[in-house]
Amino acid sequence: MNISTEQALTKVPEVTLIFWIIKIAATTLGETGGDAVSMSMNLGYLLGTGIFAAIFFIAVFAQIKEKEFHPFQYWATIIATTTVGTTLADFADRSLGIGYAGGTALLLSLLIASLFIWHRTLGSVSVASISSAKAEIFYWTTIMFSQTLGTALGDWTADTAGLGYEGGAIVFAGLLLLVVAAYFWTKISHTLLFWAAFILTRPLGAVVGDYLDKPIASGGLALSRYTASITLLLFIVACIFIFENKAAKKAH
Repeated sequence: MNISTEQALTKVPEVTLIFWIIKIAATTLGETGGDAVSMSMNLGYLLGTGIFAAIFFIAVFAQIKEKEFHPFQYWATIIATTTVGTTLADFADRSLGIGYAGGTALLLSLLIASLFIWHRTLGSVSVASISSAKAEIFYWTTIMFSQTLGTALGDWTADTAGLGYEGGAIVFAGLLLLVVAAYFWTKISHTLLFWAAFILTRPLGAVVGDYLDKPIASGGLALSRYTASITLLLFIVACIFIFENKAAKKAH
């Protein structure tokens, strides 16, 4: 997908293939990183959510205060939404006892409400329209809900639906391919397709993250959450450098 944005006016990156590669890696990191804090460190879902929520609010505040696009700051904020989304979804699904179906329904309602209010308030939910503090607040709120929904949806698909982590990854990757096909071969709104893809990358990252760090007996690879998180972080940093180099060459 390729939705052009005016970098001088917006603080979000151009939506290209590398954007989606980084996004999937960031959502996978959100799963392994969130689980590392709440499970491996034994801090629990509530405390983990509190820690990542504080990081999320600080990151969003700093992002909104900036006057121009900074790739590392932007992606750090995205990662903050994925980690808080992971622990918040786990807290809602497991600690509150509403289950994956209840958590998914609740978070889907919040996501739809966020997009609806955003559209009614500013007239557009397109990433190309994000050129004001109010638009950014709606943008990051919507992203946070989408990341949390994705975690619940991924867990529901892999566990309750019985597809397992590999099956869940195949399902969500297949749905993403359908969105790509719709982008190139239909007249469906590109803004709608962007948000569909944005939402679907989160459960894909969730099941891939679980596949990496869950026990072999549960269908995972039993990799260290810390090692997986650091490896994903280094991969994201490398991709950002590639993105920046290509953008610089394109500008010249």
